[in-house]
Amino acid sequence: MTAFARFLGEKAECYIELRHSLGYAFSKQAGTLRAFVRYVERAQFDGPATRTLALDFALSFSGAANSRVTRHGVLRRFYEYLAVYDARTEVLERRAFPRSRAIPPPRILSEAELTSLIDACARISPSIPLRGRTMATLIGLLASSGLRSGEVVGLDRSDVDLTNGVLLVRKTKFRKDRLVPVHTTTQAALGCYARERDAAFPTPKDQGFFLSSRGNRLSATGLQNGFAEVRKLADFDGGKPLRPHDLRHRFAVTRLSLWHQQRADVQALLPLLATYLGHASYSDTAYYLTGSAELLAIAAERAALDGGAA
Repeated sequence: MTAFARFLGEKAECYIELRHSLGYAFSKQAGTLRAFVRYVERAQFDGPATRTLALDFALSFSGAANSRVTRHGVLRRFYEYLAVYDARTEVLERRAFPRSRAIPPPRILSEAELTSLIDACARISPSIPLRGRTMATLIGLLASSGLRSGEVVGLDRSDVDLTNGVLLVRKTKFRKDRLVPVHTTTQAALGCYARERDAAFPTPKDQGFFLSSRGNRLSATGLQNGFAEVRKLADFDGGKPLRPHDLRHRFAVTRLSLWHQQRADVQALLPLLATYLGHASYSDTAYYLTGSAELLAIAAERAALDGGAA
């Protein structure tokens, strides 16, 4: 066995353990990574991890095209982790294989990018200031609470407790109500918006908390259209597409990163995150825990520190 194959096998097992700690079942993916290690052992490949190596491995399997896409995708994320330990590791192309049908991966905004997105809201309708304030407050709420966009536009005024900073989300995706506490900064932003909204429309046309420029409840279509305008003004139309739902992914990933930085018991806290996000089962939450390169680096560093302290 080459030194590289031995190194690869060790890092693959660490990565599998890391994914388990993040809440993933990761059984099929673990099988793919172990098969990749065996492939490297048989080929007596001496590193580093290259694009060609990943492509050759994916193409060594017969079957549907999407299975090759899936295997290459597993390697692409593993390569991001591996690069933390071996800077020679090459970045894998996201679209190395065509796929018959794929859900676009989420775009996780940085703090600076999120600030730019919110700042752009002020420019969408200068003659109708409330429209920009509505979008800025709504985007801030999506990012800070992880709510679904449909849940946000569905909020009634009576659902928003501005005194205690708690939202009542009614009849969610799984037909259940839930209470969602928000941060004090979010609570203050919602209160500021409510005052501006009431000044613009002293006599409400309905009970919606977020209003359109006509004074009635902001619709899901209105949110999508406004978000598209803001995204364009913030110059986010290039590269990976950005959707309102990506802010829900961002909330989950940001929370997980913070827990790791605080050296908290992530496994014990994950059920709390599932409850907060309004998931019917814990497995639904794992879908949102997209392992960004930054998150993997934080978790890997923690694992290394914990291992050294053991």
